[in-house]
Amino acid sequence: MASAALLLPLCATASPADAADPRPASATGLQRAFAAAAAEYHVPQSVLLGVSYLQSRWDAHAGAPSVTGGYGPMHLTDARAALAAASQRDGDTRDLRGDSARPATRPAQVPGVRLPSSAELPARLKTLPKAARLTGLSPAALRTDPAANVAGGAALLAAAQRALGEPLSADPADWYGAVARFSGADDTATAAAYADDVYQVIHTGEERTTDAGQTVALAARPGLVPRKAALHRAGLRTLSAAGAECPTTVSCEWIPAPHERFGDDDYGNHDVADRPASPPIRYIVVHDTEGAWDGVLSTVQDPTYVSWNYSLRSTDGHIAQHVKAKDVAWHAGNWYVNSESIGLEHEGFLARPDSWFTEAMYRASARLVTYLAAEYGVPLDRQHILGHDNVPGPTGASIPGMHTDPGPFWDWRHYFELLGRPFEATAGSGGVVTIRPDYTANRPVYTDCGGQGVACAAHGSGDVRLYSDHDEQSALIKDVGDGSAPTTGLNDVASRASTGQQYAVADRWGDWTAIWYLGRKAWFRNPAARPTAVPATGRVVTPKDGRDSVALYGRAYPEAGAYPAGVPAQALSPLPYTLPKGQKYVVGDKVPGEYYYSVTFAGDSHRLVVGEDQYYEIQYGHRVAFVRAADVKATPAT
Repeated sequence: MASAALLLPLCATASPADAADPRPASATGLQRAFAAAAAEYHVPQSVLLGVSYLQSRWDAHAGAPSVTGGYGPMHLTDARAALAAASQRDGDTRDLRGDSARPATRPAQVPGVRLPSSAELPARLKTLPKAARLTGLSPAALRTDPAANVAGGAALLAAAQRALGEPLSADPADWYGAVARFSGADDTATAAAYADDVYQVIHTGEERTTDAGQTVALAARPGLVPRKAALHRAGLRTLSAAGAECPTTVSCEWIPAPHERFGDDDYGNHDVADRPASPPIRYIVVHDTEGAWDGVLSTVQDPTYVSWNYSLRSTDGHIAQHVKAKDVAWHAGNWYVNSESIGLEHEGFLARPDSWFTEAMYRASARLVTYLAAEYGVPLDRQHILGHDNVPGPTGASIPGMHTDPGPFWDWRHYFELLGRPFEATAGSGGVVTIRPDYTANRPVYTDCGGQGVACAAHGSGDVRLYSDHDEQSALIKDVGDGSAPTTGLNDVASRASTGQQYAVADRWGDWTAIWYLGRKAWFRNPAARPTAVPATGRVVTPKDGRDSVALYGRAYPEAGAYPAGVPAQALSPLPYTLPKGQKYVVGDKVPGEYYYSVTFAGDSHRLVVGEDQYYEIQYGHRVAFVRAADVKATPAT
């Protein structure tokens, strides 16, 4: 049972032992809660802190659940409530294949999900009720009181240690098996990958200020070597990684998406290819699933649905691969991007911002992306690691229906730190900026969470709001391609620039910076004391002399003369945007015009058409666009 000391509010008066701590007592309550819980349940404090960091980075999320119903700093799960409110994929009729040479895909309607009983849920999704039994604390307290939540996590760790027949040792090296079991994974590989991550956190140490303003520190233990023998007594199943293309540092399995014929000579749910030889792999696209794990696995195995290459699970970062990297999954809604990208779906919900992404999933994703980028030569930058919300519509008609996940609550800054490519200032000043707000402190107003016009809870965000003038009362930026008035809606990306994206500077006014964006100046607050962007180097394009404006495209397709007999030439289809003279846009890459012709089930007729025309990929708005190299001049930004 938890002692009364564990339930003290986080702003409780400091004890004499805290006297040497220079931090204000009001900011160290969570640190003291970890110390109290560790002492109460005889768990090494470094182990408790390491596990919590991998779960939530010590954030409490104001008592809101994660995508799998996990609460508080220890991510104690009570999934029935989360599943009751969660919507699964609902038969999205948008064409995620995005190939004008073929009819639109016909995703099957996905039935609603029956709320499972507690007995039907895996152990990883119901740790909070168990913590309540172990501590005697109420489920409500475990959800909303961070100190109680930490106590619940400590009790679970101690119970796992005892179940393995291990003593409640003061040596953190003895707790590897208990940490692995805490993950809730039912296989040895996933449990071990989780424990390895926790001990990596302990090795390196961490210190940060949480979303509730609590400062928490974990001292580094670089020489700590965990004893792993206890894991093999845990009775977990052996998971085969056969067939999966993953780094050895993650847990991964092969759950194939079907490549099958059905109906009127139709087929699904992906195309065979010979990538990266034909076509090349240039991009990695980050998605969220808008559904829970079991439903996601069900839909990707439906031949009438669409597909993606990998799914990542929230609770422990486990990965399932569905489509080989050599083949083309249908995930981005733009055939050019599909044919040259790998798609990663992360368990989560864009329109439920309090359904947060776990650190375990961020880390597994970063390891996977690092591996794929090295394997296929994909640069680790925001011009090549795209959100689905950054993918352009292939034609003007498709723009309003393009997806907007993973949305403004995906932490791109932290993600790129995990990728080893942090967004740093690369110039003292100059003509380009990299968007880089403080995720926790940056909290723009968003609406349409849980319904049209419904205000979203205040939440950290990686996007900055853009205005038509240096005044927050001025109009938002209109996207002429979308055709509707701009709003603060969660799915309206017209007036938002995302962390890591780079733009050419158009003007400055006091604490405000203007960038060239969607064919006009767009202003955002960028005070020197708390900057939301940092200066950068880069190349920019502007129309060639004598051109008032040039056309932009959502796909870099070849010129008509490049298509051989038997392969229909694809229309270039300019988007309803232009690049006007006098404006500059940052270059992400220079690519040849390419089209992968793949309209049959068998791959023997598939062809990669490569033209002589070259294109620049540019950051035009929230989404990227392509411009013919022959129409513009590219120069270093000044």
